[in-house]
Amino acid sequence: MLLRSVSKLLVSLSVFACSSLFAAPLVVNLANVQSNAPLGNSANTVLTFDVGANSAITGFSFAVNLSAYAPSWLSELGLAVSDSSVSTGFTFFPGIGNDVPGTASYADAYDLVDLGIAFNVGADGILRLEFYEDVDDLTGPDGQWNTGTLTFNVEAAGGPDQPGEVPEPASLLLLGAGLGALGYASRRRVTARRPS
Repeated sequence: MLLRSVSKLLVSLSVFACSSLFAAPLVVNLANVQSNAPLGNSANTVLTFDVGANSAITGFSFAVNLSAYAPSWLSELGLAVSDSSVSTGFTFFPGIGNDVPGTASYADAYDLVDLGIAFNVGADGILRLEFYEDVDDLTGPDGQWNTGTLTFNVEAAGGPDQPGEVPEPASLLLLGAGLGALGYASRRRVTARRPS
């Protein structure tokens, strides 16, 4: 019975260690995020997320509700997605072509690899999001990302065919469990061979 428990523990630890090789999608929930000024302005809202060193951003989907305050347009609300140094990434305008003020909802999904704009974050693992206004029409916020989600497909460094290194805590945990199981099995064999 104890051996069965140990083997279940080993299976659980193996699943844990293997699942840590690949990052899960990053889902960013939005609520009242303001767009104030052109890209790079210190008044803009900037969010950062640690997605793992050198991870690749390979896909992007969104479902958002935006408001643009007159005379600003919905088409002017933008999002810059990049690494922490803002040296690689892409910009995105959910309301492109909607040259009116007001409130609207938008949703879509993009395979960044197919579009040729997939990119890797740097060694610090930081994914940077800057919410901005393409044309600064007002003092203060020109628009707002009212609600919604942004979802990023994140792959560990090297991609799915060449995964990055196994994170150290998972490796040590798996190694410790394996050594413990070997010790238990060895002790059990010695006990079974001993005459009663």
